[in-house]
Amino acid sequence: MSETVTLSLEDCDALVFETLLQNGCDQANARAVTDTIVAAERDRCASHGVFRLPGYVASLRSGKVKGDARPRISQTAPSVLRVDGDGGFAPLALAVGREPLIERARDQGIAALSLVDIYHFAALWVEVEAVAREGLAAFAWTAAAPMVAPAGGVKPLFGTNPMSFGWPRADGPPMVFDQASAAMARGDIMIHARNGTPLPEGVGVDPGGAPSNDPDAVLAGAQLPFGGYKGSAIAMMVELLAGALTGGGLSKEAGDRDINDGGPPSGGELMIAIDPNKFGDPDGWRARGESLFAEMLKQEGVRLPGDGRLKNRLETPTDGIEIPVALFDQIRALREIAG
Repeated sequence: MSETVTLSLEDCDALVFETLLQNGCDQANARAVTDTIVAAERDRCASHGVFRLPGYVASLRSGKVKGDARPRISQTAPSVLRVDGDGGFAPLALAVGREPLIERARDQGIAALSLVDIYHFAALWVEVEAVAREGLAAFAWTAAAPMVAPAGGVKPLFGTNPMSFGWPRADGPPMVFDQASAAMARGDIMIHARNGTPLPEGVGVDPGGAPSNDPDAVLAGAQLPFGGYKGSAIAMMVELLAGALTGGGLSKEAGDRDINDGGPPSGGELMIAIDPNKFGDPDGWRARGESLFAEMLKQEGVRLPGDGRLKNRLETPTDGIEIPVALFDQIRALREIAG
């Protein structure tokens, strides 16, 4: 096991924020990205936390991503909004679109937000939870660059194409799940590679198309969708919703235009928010949701999606976060070089 450095959430926030400022982000963009990274660390989602910071910095330094982007929002239909991300990281664009999306959903019953010209490098649950906390059901989908082979194939075509869904709870944080349509998230495979640990069966194939447990071979080859044709169909759906529908572009298009600097490719995202009070059972929808959750939890070994993340959230402020010494030193070097 590699040596680690323990940081408080406050120290983590300062480390990330100052690193982004020193490497080309303005205050607004640095704040939005930092909040996203620290939320992941708070919930111990290491693959989307500080682990991602060198990639953010790489895309700032290459000039691919605008550190001073100013996203612009427009309304294309009574319940459809669009944010042009201005070539920046996704968190600020999402912040610009969030309140208008919530307002439109409450007014119309259902509303959609498409985001284009953004660089999405984070978990989806962060933006979905923020909407679900307002009493709305929420969905989000985004694509990436080719990483995942369609079922039956061995060549990357889809992104890991995650999806997230949030449902408001009667008392406490909403139920939120966030999962890739790939058998394993890309970041988790990268952490296996960093730590020198083998992958489970069924995660991916090597460049020759042979099944492999070697994370480096899978990163060079192709990931596989979860559940064979079922996951592949979902990945295709995400391509159409986040890429074709929004105009943000398919994963293949994103890969073709990316400069492979270590950061995210450009693309699109689609969010949908629903006001349950505007549908068929304004007095009972929440109680029925709670009834379903209660029945699930009666079975030994069952937990609700996201419960592990919420448990971590309560523990982390006391325990702090741990990051590998090598990553901590890498980030300090990025600050010193920028300085």
